[in-house]
Amino acid sequence: MGEHPSPGPAVAACAEAERIVELGPEADERPPVAPEDCDPGNTGYISSGKFRSLLESHSSKLDPHKREVLLALADSHADGQICYQDFVNLMSNKRSNSFRQAILQGNRRLCSKALLEEKGLNLSQRLIRHVAYETLPREIDRKWYYDSYTCCPPPWFMITVTLLEVAFFLYNGVSLDQFVLQVTHPRYLQNALVYHPQLRAQAWRYLTYIFMHAGIEHLGLNVVLQLLVGVPLEMVHGATRIGLVYVAGVVAGSLAVSVADMTAPVVGSSGGVYALVSAHLANIVMNWSGMKCQFKLLRMGVALICMSMEFGRAVWLRFHPSAYPPCPHPSFVAHLGGVAVGITLGVVVLRNYEQRLQDQSLWWIFVAMYTIFVLFAVFWNIFAYTLLDLKLPPPP
Repeated sequence: MGEHPSPGPAVAACAEAERIVELGPEADERPPVAPEDCDPGNTGYISSGKFRSLLESHSSKLDPHKREVLLALADSHADGQICYQDFVNLMSNKRSNSFRQAILQGNRRLCSKALLEEKGLNLSQRLIRHVAYETLPREIDRKWYYDSYTCCPPPWFMITVTLLEVAFFLYNGVSLDQFVLQVTHPRYLQNALVYHPQLRAQAWRYLTYIFMHAGIEHLGLNVVLQLLVGVPLEMVHGATRIGLVYVAGVVAGSLAVSVADMTAPVVGSSGGVYALVSAHLANIVMNWSGMKCQFKLLRMGVALICMSMEFGRAVWLRFHPSAYPPCPHPSFVAHLGGVAVGITLGVVVLRNYEQRLQDQSLWWIFVAMYTIFVLFAVFWNIFAYTLLDLKLPPPP
């Protein structure tokens, strides 16, 4: 999952292979590999037969899952040759695009029992296996994730964001002496974190509004969704990718409100939450036959019901008579901005968990679309309010 170096001479690759740990952290999984045994002609390639014999001679030292991955690679090459650098990458626990294509195009199916059928796993192993089946559609990817996941670092991003949201909510609840429908309190919008159309020039508000919620019912649904969906996704895809989708959904949500519901404020983390949940649900639908998670219909139904309840609450609140006229209650359009991010950027991130995103053409297309939208929204915020002569509510 790291950088993939370009192919080099086999001797150099063998020298590197002697210094790296083979497909895992265990020190006893380092087979002796000599350059003359791998590529006597120094061509940069080894034959499939030689590759298979190396695997068989050291099979007792290999984890069964990892041995199957390597055998699948050997069986996938019809020309009888394997790039030695691919072999080195595998030995160093790196997955490359060429390896992925070899597996997908190979003519050998993994012969052992599925990961789901294994017995005798401890609680931690069962949790990792459960996460793999909840998020990944291919058995080869699930086995790879199960073998390589170390819980280091833990899913800190989603947990940290959730704790901050709860902490800010409790602080506001104590200061306002109100926990249910806090947004109806006359001092609610005076908080420096809320996005308000009159204060749209304060750029931090396009992001910090996620720490303000309309009430405990609003916070509760968002927290449940982002923990149940966001934490497993971060365990698989990492904090960088999941954080990217979450933050992109948050920013898109506030910008969408500034374009489509120009007089309304924004609060809540629904933009980021909906980006993650919609990306996850879209990934399940697109890979329905490969997703082996138990009760996937039930899980999708529960997620959709929670999203519908939260969205329905937001729509009702938006059109409910405001507690501080003439300013309306917070907008629901941020939810739609999050969904748009989830089914574009989010789907690409979840579909290619082991590949570099910069190598994916579809990724760049969606990045360009997102960038164009952000630039359009920025210019809209600068010029449209004046050109339309829109009457905004007074600042809080």
